[in-house]
Amino acid sequence: MEKSLLLQELPESSWPRERLLKEGERHLSDQELLAIMLRNGSRSQHVMDLAGMILKEVSTLYDLKQLTLEELMVFKGIGKTKAIELKAMMELGTRIERSRQPKYGKVHSSFAIGQHLMNELRGLQQEHLVALFLNTKNEIIQQRTIFIGSLNQSIAHPREIFREAVRVSAARILLGHNHRETRSQLKRLRTYS
Repeated sequence: MEKSLLLQELPESSWPRERLLKEGERHLSDQELLAIMLRNGSRSQHVMDLAGMILKEVSTLYDLKQLTLEELMVFKGIGKTKAIELKAMMELGTRIERSRQPKYGKVHSSFAIGQHLMNELRGLQQEHLVALFLNTKNEIIQQRTIFIGSLNQSIAHPREIFREAVRVSAARILLGHNHRETRSQLKRLRTYS
């Protein structure tokens, strides 16, 4: 029987974790992704061989998901702990696949969103810059306080706003902030009323 190379003997650029970092998870094979989840093999075989052996035993990834803890532990290099971790990761993947992006209401008018933000920001002691991120249907997919300033000023860089917009795949952005009024400003307002 021909001895397989240890992972450390392979060029670093072909290691699954390094490839994921460099090229992204979509460029990895099923075997490489499974090897990352397994983390290590056994004394007699490295993790890529173990991942390949498991995938040869199942017809599809769906069949892999159906393996019981006991069936996973039949493979040399998979003990109880590793089998439990694999089952947990596969279940998490299933739940992620079923999940949807949360939505926090729909924007029907600028007046309504203005009222919403005024109610939320009223009474705050510092200036707050709040961003509402919307999808193409004007549904709020994220509301985030981008910056909390001092008593009377709030400074935020556009990159902070756009970074979050890209992260949540927003189609539109609404920004709002409160103006904190000092006592002298309130006194002047009362005087002119």
